[in-house]
Amino acid sequence: MKQLFDFLSGLIGLMVGSFIAAVSRDYPIIGVVLLCMLLWLTPRLDRNNSLSKMLVTFGLAIGLGVWITLPWWGVVAVVVLIALWLLLTRTGRLALAASQIGIASLPQRWGASSVIVIGIAGVVGVLVAMLAMGEGFKATLNRTGSEGSAIILRGGSQAETNSVITRDQVPLVSSLPGIAKGADGKPLISPELSQVVNMRTKSDGTDANAQLRGVGDTAWALRPQIKLVKGRKFNPGMRELVVGQGAQNEYIGLDVGKQIELANQQWTIVGVFASNDSHDSELWADTETLASTYQRTSFQSATAKLDGKNGFKQLKAAMAADPRLKLDVQTTRDYYGKQSEGLEKLVKILGTVIGTIMAIGAVFGALNTMYAAVAGRAREIATMRALGFRGLPVVVAVMLETTLLALLGGLLGAFLAWLIFNGYSVSTLSSNFSQVVFQFKVSPELLWNGLKWALGIGLVGGLFPALRAARLPVTEALRAA
Repeated sequence: MKQLFDFLSGLIGLMVGSFIAAVSRDYPIIGVVLLCMLLWLTPRLDRNNSLSKMLVTFGLAIGLGVWITLPWWGVVAVVVLIALWLLLTRTGRLALAASQIGIASLPQRWGASSVIVIGIAGVVGVLVAMLAMGEGFKATLNRTGSEGSAIILRGGSQAETNSVITRDQVPLVSSLPGIAKGADGKPLISPELSQVVNMRTKSDGTDANAQLRGVGDTAWALRPQIKLVKGRKFNPGMRELVVGQGAQNEYIGLDVGKQIELANQQWTIVGVFASNDSHDSELWADTETLASTYQRTSFQSATAKLDGKNGFKQLKAAMAADPRLKLDVQTTRDYYGKQSEGLEKLVKILGTVIGTIMAIGAVFGALNTMYAAVAGRAREIATMRALGFRGLPVVVAVMLETTLLALLGGLLGAFLAWLIFNGYSVSTLSSNFSQVVFQFKVSPELLWNGLKWALGIGLVGGLFPALRAARLPVTEALRAA
């Protein structure tokens, strides 16, 4: 009956703590205050008391929920408060003195302590690397669009591959207000084709989908970030291709001067461009030549330069008012941003799940190591207790020791993730069913989140051994030693 009561108490503590942790995401100071109150209270409770166990679980859920969602300024504030408490209060100075004793003995226990460091380094490294993939893909697509241009698709279409814009609709769209005009007075709009073609990858020689885009002269003016780095532009009416640097690095046979076969026709590579966005993964050709080769009678999208700040609103309103145009319009920033949402969410979910599973293993490693450390230092802890060290300084001392090891593991894992994966090029399937080449992006925000995960693991792995050390009976420990 007692075991059932203990289990229910812990479950209630976890549920209540998780609820308060969720609330504390918007009000982090609430969770910080409650956690500090818990740390002060739990060493003073009976170790066999179910209320104590429930409060520990309760506070642990609060602490983890608040810590993971805490902004950088909140972390700095917590660190400053803890430092002031350690330096300015008698209890804090006792905790600092006790922690110095434990940290000084770390070299003697480095073999066991390395379990914590390596385990947490693995968690942080894997978590940061996986999330860096989503960040890199998102950054590549976000760089592709802007608020100053718009893409027009068939109503309800989510991507260019399932969109159709008829040729008689292009003049109607071109005449709408909101589209900027060039120096020649003509609207800056580019009707385009998107064709998925089969290419062989350089990495393993397998087949992959590449995007072949049919464009006209206006497409270059609409995308000023695209610069030719080799060769020249294709000539209208000729089966010539200009390829992105990413596509050239990813696929076989895209060097300038070489020919590839597409739709049973020979196409000559005449140039290479760089754009530092998703267009880097594309092959460009003359739109009319592409249409005749693949027997296309319509376009799939139209990209237009907007006329000033109100250009998008004017274009959207005019398009909605014309019943002949059953088309949707959105800024290219919004369009390409939506293309990255699915993969980004999937990577975040997978990264969090895998990171959590690995974190549980690291927590058990930390628990075993710190329990062994507490047992090995039983006489030392008992002596400190006999000299007047109360429960809270002992708890804080063990927690500081675990936090230091967790910080070392987090820094190691973050450094390895940055060293190995930052800038690493890969490709993945986009919403157009073609490969997009992008680079992993290990951003400062990801490194910061990895360190918070590391310290959170240290919090869980050190709390229970710290409470055990604080409740260690002095006479029993001295006799056992």
